[in-house]
Amino acid sequence: MWSVRRLKIILSVLALIPVFTGLAGLMGVNDPIYAFEVTADMVLLDSNLRFYAGVWLALGLALFYALREIEKPNPLLQAALFCVFIGGIGRLLSMVTLGWPPLPFVFFTVLEIVGMPLLMLWQYRIAKGLGELQN
Repeated sequence: MWSVRRLKIILSVLALIPVFTGLAGLMGVNDPIYAFEVTADMVLLDSNLRFYAGVWLALGLALFYALREIEKPNPLLQAALFCVFIGGIGRLLSMVTLGWPPLPFVFFTVLEIVGMPLLMLWQYRIAKGLGELQN
């Protein structure tokens, strides 16, 4: 259950999400996800979207980098997963204050709030030798 190989596969697939969505997000308000909402006075929103997309892209690349030493204590991986968890809390706050986003984003929120702590625990157990260490 706690195998290194399984964790690497799951994290590799999950790391693709911020890489691809970060690249798309660098388009700012011209990102297809926001196309129907664009108005001419969105300079600040565009700037912030591009900034956060760059951070999101970097987080995905950091996840790929952190996979190299997944069998050891890995503060970079733990911090990256924690950042995604905190992002999920932000999404949850948005849901509570503004309403429900499209269904895929509700799924992402669950993945961020529930999945990230489980992945952090999984990697911790592997690093501490507390589980099946199959490659």
